Amino acid sequence: MRFEGRVLLIIAAFFATLFVVYGVWSHEWAGTAMLGGSSLLGAFPGTYYLWWSHRMDPREEDKEDGSLSEGAGVIAAFPDSSIWPFVFGMGCASFGLALVFGLWTAFLGGALVISAMIGIATESRRGGAI
Repeated sequence: MRFEGRVLLIIAAFFATLFVVYGVWSHEWAGTAMLGGSSLLGAFPGTYYLWWSHRMDPREEDKEDGSLSEGAGVIAAFPDSSIWPFVFGMGCASFGLALVFGLWTAFLGGALVISAMIGIATESRRGGAI
């Protein structure tokens, strides 16, 4: 987690630099606020990851003398094929289209998202297609 924290803090520093330069030169508040928010989106998880990495044992990928065989083993069990990620994506797309076409597509999208979440959870617990 130390590596991920450093990467996120580098991203935060980059956007903080852009935030200052853009704010001084442009005098435009919307872009300045977005760049400041982008900097915070890198700074918050980056500082949390670094804080957490000092309080936990190092992972296999964080060890300096680690090898590939130390991290080997069963990672997780994933279903081979499933319709539920597609249903979830269509629900999110339909929910997003509610901004353009009206509230009725949000109801359709919400129903698809909820049914897909239930389907994914049920399928992952049973270990096969429903």
